[in-house]
This record gives sequence, C-alpha cells and structure tokens, in this order.
Amino acid sequence: MEGRASNPEPLKLCDAALPALPAGVARPNYDRADLKAGIVHIGMGNFHRAHQAWYLHRLMQLGLAQDWAIAGAGVRPFDETQRRKLASQDYLTTLIELGPSNTAAEVIGSVIDFVAVEEDNRQLIERMASADIRVVSLTVTEGGYYIDPASNGFDSSHPDVIHDAANPERPRTAFGAMIAALRRRRDNGVGPFTCLCCDNLQGNGTILRQTVVSLARMSDSDLADWVDANCTFPNSMVDCIVPATSAKEIALAREFGIDDQVPVTHEPFRQWVIEDHFCAGRPDLDEVGVEFVDDVAPYELMKLRILNGGHTAIAYAGALLGHHFVHDAMRDSLIRAYLDRLERQEIIPTLAPIFGVDFHAYLASVLERFANPRIGDTIPRLCLDGSNRQPKFILPTLTERLNAGQPIDGLALEIALWCRYCMGTRDDGSALTIEDENADRLTENARRAETEPGAFLAMTEIFGSLGKDTVFAEAFSRALKALGRDGTVGTLASYVNGGWS
Repeated sequence: MEGRASNPEPLKLCDAALPALPAGVARPNYDRADLKAGIVHIGMGNFHRAHQAWYLHRLMQLGLAQDWAIAGAGVRPFDETQRRKLASQDYLTTLIELGPSNTAAEVIGSVIDFVAVEEDNRQLIERMASADIRVVSLTVTEGGYYIDPASNGFDSSHPDVIHDAANPERPRTAFGAMIAALRRRRDNGVGPFTCLCCDNLQGNGTILRQTVVSLARMSDSDLADWVDANCTFPNSMVDCIVPATSAKEIALAREFGIDDQVPVTHEPFRQWVIEDHFCAGRPDLDEVGVEFVDDVAPYELMKLRILNGGHTAIAYAGALLGHHFVHDAMRDSLIRAYLDRLERQEIIPTLAPIFGVDFHAYLASVLERFANPRIGDTIPRLCLDGSNRQPKFILPTLTERLNAGQPIDGLALEIALWCRYCMGTRDDGSALTIEDENADRLTENARRAETEPGAFLAMTEIFGSLGKDTVFAEAFSRALKALGRDGTVGTLASYVNGGWS
C-alpha cells in the first residue's frame, strides 16, 4: 500500500490538516479559499465524489476552473446527514484507489459547500437561481426520475409529482426545485442553466428533460416551453466502479493517516463522455480526459453491450459453479474463455465503429476491471433482477444478430445459463436464492423447461416475440440440453472449443 502513515493517530480531515497529511497522500495544490461555485450537484453520494468531483479537482490542480467549484445539495433527510459529515471536514473527501496490486489515496477539494437540506427546498432554489450557477447536475439513482415502467414516459401520478405540481414554490423533489429556480431565473433575466444527469441511464439527458419539462407543464405550461427551448440536457455516459462506504473503508482511510467520516474507494478506471450542449458555458473538462461528443449513444451502446452484457454473461455461470466474487469467476479459465469468445464473436460485431475507439482494447480493460480482486464485487449482485437485466443487456444484441442472420450460440447459451440458474440449484446440488421480482414465475418455467424448453421462452413479458423465433428457440434448446447432460463445466468447454451437439 502506498502512502501508509507512520503517525499512529490519524488527522481529522479539514483544510487546516492538509499540509500535515502523510507525504504519500495527494492533496489540493490550489487555494480553496479562491474557489467560486459554478455547479450545484444534487446527490452527494460516493459515485459523484469519485467521478465528477474528481474530474473537477484534476482541472483545478492545473490552475483552471477556479469558478467551477461544486456546491452540493440534496432533497432527502439522509442528505442532511451527509451534509453535516462533509461540512465537519470542510467538504473534503479522501479518495482511495483500489488498484489490482496497490492502493493509493488522495484528498480532493472541488466541493466547497453543501446547501442546507430543507423540506421546502427554499435555500436550494435560491442557490440554483443565482447567476453564478451555470450547471445543475444530478446523481439521484437510476430509479429517481419518475418514469412509468409500462410506457417509459413520465409518471404524473406519483404523490411527489402531484405535490410539486400543486405547490411549485414548495417542492419536495429535486426536479421541482430546479423548476422553481428556473422560473426565478427567467423572471429575473438571469437565463437558463444546463441540466446534466450523471446517473447510469441510457439517454439520461433525454430522460431528465422529460422529467423536468413534464413536471413544469403540470403547473405552468409557459415555463415548461421556456425550459424546453432554453435549457440544455446533454446525454452523458459515466463509468467507474465505486463501492459503498462502510467501517472497512473508514478504517482504510485511517491507515493512510486520515480520519474521514465518508471516504470513497474506487477502481482505477474512469470514463465520462458528454454531449457538448451547454447553454451557459462549461469547464474545460476535456483537458483532464472527459470526452465531449455530438452524440453519446454509440458510447452508451458500447458500454451496455460489452461491459453490462459481459457482467450478465459471467453472472449465472459463476453462480452455478459456486463462485462468490467476480474476480474469482474471472480466475476460472473456462468462464473467462467463454466471456472472451462471446464478446469477440457475437457482441462486438454488433457495434458500429466509433472514431478513435478500439472495441477490443475496451474489452481488454473490461476484463482487467472484472478481475480486480480489491473491488470485491460479487456474483450474487450480478445475478440480481435478471428479468430486468436480460432485456436491457442481452436480448437487443441477440435480436440484432438474428435479424442479420448471424450465429447466436453464445448468446443462446447465456440465456440457457440464466434458465439453469433459475431452477434454483448449483451444479453441486446446493440451493440458490433467486432474487428477482418475478422469482416464482422464473423458477416454475425454468423447471418446466427441463423437459419443455419453450416454457422458459414463453414468458412474453421478458422475451416478447423472441421466444417464437425458431432459430433462437432451437439454439436455446441445444444449450439447455447440453447443460443438463454435461453440466456447466462441460458445456462451457464445448462452447469454447467450437460448440456442442
């Protein structure tokens, strides 16, 4: 471990302690007293501090973006707890990089404030209405955008939405607060700000626009039109594995000589791709590795298919063979060879070229990330909610290959592995717990599929019309029969070596 402290008593993290931190701990080289806020960020969790706040910190280390510091914010009671913890340490955060063979720490200082959390969000509205704020960004979780699961449109029936529409000056939600601030900015001639979603959602800017404009329209159609015409909502792709903070991470920070209530651990890899649509200016984040593009969709698809699809592919093979950690599954030569063959032969060929991007190099980085033992990601986590993940990460690729008349043996095997997992036992006969909102139905149909393979594919809420495709059905049936006959090890070996009968 790099930067281990020789002082047995860790220093309480704050501005005054920065010069006394152990020599191996990186820290701000800029005067934080000179920073001015240009961004309000709602949702000051681990991911934001390890990702967006880190990029701003790197820019400030170059002597740039001194007027683009971050004022944190939140709208839920737990956000106030986070605010108090960060305020007690001058809004500094210790970031601990979990490399495959070493660990390193740095303290970042790009966050300079955290708006008090109030039920009516009065102070948050005032802060966002200030002319110096030019970007309002969010990480409020993927499920926080009031999306109707049936239509993917805006859920206008949610109680929070109904409240904000009836009480636009006393909103409960982050979006209601943004709308109230934008109303003041319009009325005061300040102008709009960029609304930047940093949650891991495909088309996240488009989703944010839908939420903000739709909510505004419920109380003020003229304001909704103004927001839609003047604010920008760039789509972005964010990527970095950031574990939750527990006593373990707090203890790790103390090993570096830092008493930090809310340190953040993260993997070495980061990526941030943003559509370059900023109505009120932006920091020069391209100087520190952020990619600004006209259209982020191809990058999202690359991540969805190679990374998320890859996670999904190893999940059920890993579970059936009794692996708990992702890095242990990646040490299994058969699972790794299966993933590599599937990615190169069936997943990567579905991606349209992106100028300057080498998909095979990206895959190599993904495999390295999956194999990192210090992250501690688990196979059970990857197995969660398969009925939601398969339609997002696997079935679109499978459909595209079927439509093109291309082989689908590896993708069909992935579905067969999921089916075999849903039967509820590992290859050694031990029980598996299926954590999925459709668990009972999945298990029932998976067990029927042992003698009637089509029973699993008949779940139209998951497979749609795909289950009736004869090419897919036959490939799935072959894979499932091979799993029943040869087990997971034998079937993976057959696939890696060219197929099964």
